Amino acid sequence: MAFFEKIFLGLKKTRENFLNKLDDLFGKYKKIDDELFDRLEEILIMSDVGAGTSMEIIEKIKKTCREKKCSDVGELKDIFVDEIINIFKNHEEEAKFDIKSPTIILMVGVNGAGKTTSIGKLGNFFKKQGKSVMLVAADTFRAAAIDQLVIWAERIDVPIIKRAENSDPGAVIFDAIKSAKAKKTDVLICDTAGRLQNKVNLMNELKKIFKIIRQEFSEAQLEVFISIDATMGQNAIQQAKLFNEACDLTGIVLTKLDSSAKGGMVIPIVKDLKIPVRFVGVGEKIEDIQEFDYENFALALFDLNDSLEQNGNDEDEENNEKN
Repeated sequence: MAFFEKIFLGLKKTRENFLNKLDDLFGKYKKIDDELFDRLEEILIMSDVGAGTSMEIIEKIKKTCREKKCSDVGELKDIFVDEIINIFKNHEEEAKFDIKSPTIILMVGVNGAGKTTSIGKLGNFFKKQGKSVMLVAADTFRAAAIDQLVIWAERIDVPIIKRAENSDPGAVIFDAIKSAKAKKTDVLICDTAGRLQNKVNLMNELKKIFKIIRQEFSEAQLEVFISIDATMGQNAIQQAKLFNEACDLTGIVLTKLDSSAKGGMVIPIVKDLKIPVRFVGVGEKIEDIQEFDYENFALALFDLNDSLEQNGNDEDEENNEKN
């Protein structure tokens, strides 16, 4: 229940904004008609679900209503909630994350999206799992980025590989790989430059880093995570799309979810981007990063804690019967 409790608190602003509008809508309408569907679509769009995804969701709900011959507004609300939950359930399998040793995680994303903080929290997360961790300061174009990562390395008590400001990022990665091999480090988490994602020099820099990793550490599992700021809503999704075109992202670290009323943007991330959300930031403390749980996120979004507890009770009863 730890994830549910954390994410439930983190989604407070989103839930209040989203559910208040839904309750108000379903309280006003007594019959299901096109106007009700239009208003429901507007609520989705205003909750940062996005126009395209909102239209698809509404069309599916309309189809289900026709098939079930629904006439009661209460039935429509249940169908709506089920549709959102199913979006998350349908992508649960692809979200499973098994980190092997050795693994290199490249963190990409624009400056200000919580990238450096995410690296520190992830380092602490993996260390708590008993893995040896090394941080790599390959964002050499900002002295502040190097300094911030040094602070995080000291805070979580792990080694860091760095060079002076304006050094070649590829050379820093090369140094880190050499050190990791010697120390048999389990997880290397590498910061990268956060310049605008459509700049050619940034893309070339990433290609160079990939080449060094393939040549020098081909046995390592390579993950490319993007840190995106939940408060940015649809703009964050656009950032993820552009970065994905450049470097084939393998996961998303969603930050500042607790500070945002735009948690609905997770829906198009899951449904359309095809990039699994791996971790989510749900607070400012060092331990406030969680592996993302798709179904629990959906239940927390709609305040369905009772459903989660019932599912757990059903599983317990099933296990008892087997025993």
